[in-house]
Amino acid sequence: MAKKRHLVKEQQEEEYSFTPSDFDEKEFILKSIYTSKVLLITIVFAVIIGVIASFICKALDDIVATVICTVIVFAFVAVMKKLYRAMGIRVDLMDGKSLAVDYLIFLILALGVCIVFINAPFD
Repeated sequence: MAKKRHLVKEQQEEEYSFTPSDFDEKEFILKSIYTSKVLLITIVFAVIIGVIASFICKALDDIVATVICTVIVFAFVAVMKKLYRAMGIRVDLMDGKSLAVDYLIFLILALGVCIVFINAPFD
């Protein structure tokens, strides 16, 4: 006997239509400007804290002073978010990535300024 053929019914594929979300260009630009202003404030704080830490390190003139200066810089990073709020900067408008970048730039710049001011030309 002959076998029956099974007809496969093709299902219609669902059409996918992409609907882009509304992009608010003004909000994006304002948020970018706000983040840049906070970054500039962070850079100013980093230079100030780096200079203060270098003066402390020169005054104590010991290996413990270097550790103390490093701890001061890291402690300031821990307090930075509260300091922003005290200054009236709205941290909730910034995303976590930009805050992390601000903290990292602060660490690198403050420790770099401290090292530069400890060494020979400024000694």
